[in-house]
Amino acid sequence: MLRQLYIRNFTLIDELNIAFNSGFSVITGETGAGKSIILGAIGLLLGQRADLKVIKSGKDKCVIEAHFDLSKYDMDSFFTNNDIDYEPQDCIIRREINKNGKSRAFINDTPVQLTMMRELGEMLVDIHSQHQNLLLQKEDFQLNVVDIIANDNKELKDYRNCFAKYHEAIKELEKIKESIVQSRDNEEFMRFQFDEITKAQLTDGEQETIEQETEQLSHSEEIKEALYDSDNALMAETNGAVEQVKIAASRLQNIENVFQNAKELAERLSNCHIELKDIAQEISRDVENVDFDPDRLNSLTQRLDYIYSLEQKFRVNSITELLSIRDDLQVKLENIDNSDDTIKETQQKVDTLKNECISKAGKLTKLRSEAAKKVEKEMSSRLIPLGIPNVRFQIELINKELSEDGADKISFLFSANKSTPLQPVSQVASGGEIARVMLSLKAMISGVVKLPTIIFDEIDTGVSGRVAEMMAQIMQEMGNHERQVISITHLPQIAALGSTHYKVEKEETADGTISNMRMLNNEERIKEIAQMLSGSNISEEAINNARALLKL
Repeated sequence: MLRQLYIRNFTLIDELNIAFNSGFSVITGETGAGKSIILGAIGLLLGQRADLKVIKSGKDKCVIEAHFDLSKYDMDSFFTNNDIDYEPQDCIIRREINKNGKSRAFINDTPVQLTMMRELGEMLVDIHSQHQNLLLQKEDFQLNVVDIIANDNKELKDYRNCFAKYHEAIKELEKIKESIVQSRDNEEFMRFQFDEITKAQLTDGEQETIEQETEQLSHSEEIKEALYDSDNALMAETNGAVEQVKIAASRLQNIENVFQNAKELAERLSNCHIELKDIAQEISRDVENVDFDPDRLNSLTQRLDYIYSLEQKFRVNSITELLSIRDDLQVKLENIDNSDDTIKETQQKVDTLKNECISKAGKLTKLRSEAAKKVEKEMSSRLIPLGIPNVRFQIELINKELSEDGADKISFLFSANKSTPLQPVSQVASGGEIARVMLSLKAMISGVVKLPTIIFDEIDTGVSGRVAEMMAQIMQEMGNHERQVISITHLPQIAALGSTHYKVEKEETADGTISNMRMLNNEERIKEIAQMLSGSNISEEAINNARALLKL
């Protein structure tokens, strides 16, 4: 539950630091006093986007911070999963908005993304404002109510997983069909391309080998001449390098006994002689093997030109890429040849998943049907004491095509009179009736969902007197079950039943208009409720009525 709220430099608020209690609390104040400002500040803590206009004029930034007691709500998994320190008795959420446009969010002093703050906020506080009554027009809200009462989270998750696979299988089938249609349109051309590359009988590395041999044949005379000169320099009988090194080694061997270094030098020269002799022999063989072969050169040039023309035609730079194109074409052609089998196999997958989804959707429908009867019964029992004695509330389940939430279309039907036919609640219920329907729904849901704090913003619109008192009793009851309920109200009947009473006030100062909020004591409550009963001129009768409402 919300234990403490601190606000600084937020619109008309200079600084506000106020404690909240458990149970049922009320907030009152004149129109325009700043109640919506308090809600706006809490909304920012719940992850709503901020406008720079919320920063108080002349200030650099605004800060909003709230302390929550989560010790009774088993939320440790959220903090563990997001690597945030968990302090169940004092969870601190803070939002800072700077005039330079930067907004920072913190959970227990850990910087977090706004999406994470919003995720936690949805687990902490539910703000029900007047515009939320429009939710009754939305089918997904009505379905969500039934799902909450049905407690079908496991079955719904199971169904959604299956539906996601079914949806992906449909997309896969459509993609295959589209691809096959496109391929068949190009089949003749693809077969021509495949045959053209296949007939070339290309091998990896072939181009490089041919280019190298062609280069050698084109310079065969130059190569042969260089090899001949090298061979002559090494093997000439008189001045050949091989013979001269051999002679030098022999001469050094002759002086080994008289010159200490001669032996090592002779050995090194002998090794050089062996290497030079080996080189010379290899060069001699190359001289014999290198010949200009115009026929071979012509054949290689033609092959190379053919490879180049294929590369240019297919806009690639290597045989490897040509072979890749050939393999890709082969796969596409095989897919065309096997297309009927592929489509049949994928269609069977789609049909199997569809049948599985239908089965799981049927389980959801059964649970929802049972829950719908519970909702109908409880809503009637709640609405009758709220001044709608002839109420009829019915939930219509209509089968629809499989969708992400199952195969059920939900509609809340309502009639306040015996003679009026049942119609969708958003179409026939008055503003006051919708307020009572929404409060009843919230009360029913809150019994299932363990939400720490619920804030009602003028949910009492369109009601008064005894009905208002009954609505207050419902909110009081909600606040008695480890839940904090806060109601912003203009009705004295509701304000009187709050265990804690806060007042929002606006004050004109030398620096401009400021808003403030404070907790009222008993005497202040009597005066506030008397003013709500009689207006600015508080009569003695209003004071007595206020005391009676407060049971003081």
